[in-house]
Amino acid sequence: MHSALPIVLILGASSVLIVKTGVSYFSAGHSARMEWKDIVAKLQPVNLTGLGLVARDFLEPSRDQLKLEPDEIWSLVGGWEGLKRMRANADVMLALAAYTQRWNFEEGVIVGERMRRDALKLHRAVRHIQLHTRPAVMRFLPKRYWFNVPFEVHEVASAYYLMRQRLLALYETSHSGLYPALAASI
Repeated sequence: MHSALPIVLILGASSVLIVKTGVSYFSAGHSARMEWKDIVAKLQPVNLTGLGLVARDFLEPSRDQLKLEPDEIWSLVGGWEGLKRMRANADVMLALAAYTQRWNFEEGVIVGERMRRDALKLHRAVRHIQLHTRPAVMRFLPKRYWFNVPFEVHEVASAYYLMRQRLLALYETSHSGLYPALAASI
């Protein structure tokens, strides 16, 4: 019985992954059939000023790169609500990048792939934060795991920041007519 536990865990994890992939696939297909304004309407507001500070602190190191404290980082990104919104917006931004393939296939595919990779980092970091901050899990994890949370928040903020910058640049070069509305929404 004890030797079967790893197999059961692997099968369970594989099943969850297959279901999540299927949901993501069908969701992306649904977004591809939506109108642009309907996709943009799904974007949720985030604190762009705070998010930018945290992302640039991570992406552009300076001599005073330890100026942001973990509590301040958490507050600047909006805490749990901010993380949820960034995770949801990442999927919307991917749909907006895919939408550009209608008029600029090559650049849309390349930028979309870069953004997809950023989104994977964002989703992974959010999952790690959720795992590391659950009280039931925190009792069993060594304290060193608690220190990972600020680094994961930095990764979420920087991945979101890069996705946003990539999407805005894509629209600025490939569809300047939609760019102002996107910039105002995102």
